[in-house]
Formats: sequence, structure tokens, C-alpha cells
Amino acid sequence: MFLKIPNLLAAPEISRLVALSRELRFVDGRVSNPANQTKVNLQADAADPKYAESVQIVSAAFTRSREFVDFALPKHVAPPLLCRYESGMKYGAHADAAVIQLGAGRIRSDLSCTVFVSDPSTYTGGELVIAMGNLAIPIKSAAGEAIVYPSTALHEVVPVRSGQRLVSITFIESLIADQHQRTQVYELNEIAALEGLTMKWENRVRLDVVRQNLLRMWSTT
Repeated sequence: MFLKIPNLLAAPEISRLVALSRELRFVDGRVSNPANQTKVNLQADAADPKYAESVQIVSAAFTRSREFVDFALPKHVAPPLLCRYESGMKYGAHADAAVIQLGAGRIRSDLSCTVFVSDPSTYTGGELVIAMGNLAIPIKSAAGEAIVYPSTALHEVVPVRSGQRLVSITFIESLIADQHQRTQVYELNEIAALEGLTMKWENRVRLDVVRQNLLRMWSTT
């Protein structure tokens, strides 16, 4: 299951990230995945003093997004990483690593997220393409939008033909590791949000009991 979040980033945040992309030092993207010969992009250097600001901007957006929190049920979110694709750059088909090393700790990647920063009219190509069975779904969203998808999904970034593609990516360890179970809790939460005020109180209480019991049974803290 995918989730598209319109306007995750506010206009001033987009502008600041674009400005930071001109000020930050970028390094070869294969630093974080040296074994993948199809990864041809650039990523912000975590040693750059301004790197922390780029992380804080996107992290704050995730924290305040009710859509993101309800869908992902985040336990841990990796520091968002600015990635840049110049003309000719790409990231070949791959599935994200199951375990992400973060300093001395590690998180399991249940969900991946791409936050689009560049205005899509400023570059050609560069679509995020996610495989679903024998279908390939191309995604190229407006600046400030985010797409959250299972880390198990085969996906790629097709070559940028012109312009510059700027995104921020991250990985999420969810309170509920199993995608099917997480989806059931999400759907019940959506029903409660959409229909809760029209339900008889007794029925709303019964729904809440089911929601909380499933979360209690399936989550890890």
C-alpha cells in the first residue's frame, strides 16, 4: 500500500532546502551503497555543518503530519537525506536494505519515503518507478509532496534527461512490521476518523477497542 502526502513541506521549507542544496557539500551517492553499480547520484555530506538543518526541516514535517504518522506508525525514522540527480544520473532497480545502520544503532526498514523538493517542471526524466507485480508505476510529484511505499518493493529512479532532480529520502521502522497488519490498523483508523462522529457512542467504543487491541497485539515498542 502506498500513501501520497500532498504539501508535506511548506513553501518556505522547500525554498530553504533548495537554497541548502546550493550551499551543502554533496558526495558520490555510492558512499551509502557501494555495491550497487547502477546508483549514479549525489547525496548531502553528513559531515557538512549545514547537513543538520536539512535533516531538521524534513524531520519536523514528518512529525507534524497526521497522515504520515497514522499510515506509517513510526517507531524510528532515519535522518532524511538530500539527494541530487544531475542530467544523466539515475538509480537502477533495487530493493532497499532490510537493516539500515545509523551510527552505533540500526533500524529495520519497513517503509521508504521520497519527498520531492524540485519543481517537476524544472527537470525531465527522473521519475521514481515502483514495481507492483508486472506493472511499473512512475511517480513524479509536485515540490513538497511525499510518497511512502513498502521498502520491499522493487523500485528505481530513471535517468534525468535535463535539469536537476532534488529529493529527500528516508526509511521508517514501523511499530507494526507486517505490512498487512499495519494496513488493517490504518484502515480502521481511517474509518474512525471519517465516520466516528456519526456512529452511536456504543459502536464507536467497540471500534476503538478493536483498534487498540490490534495495535497492542501487533506492535513492538
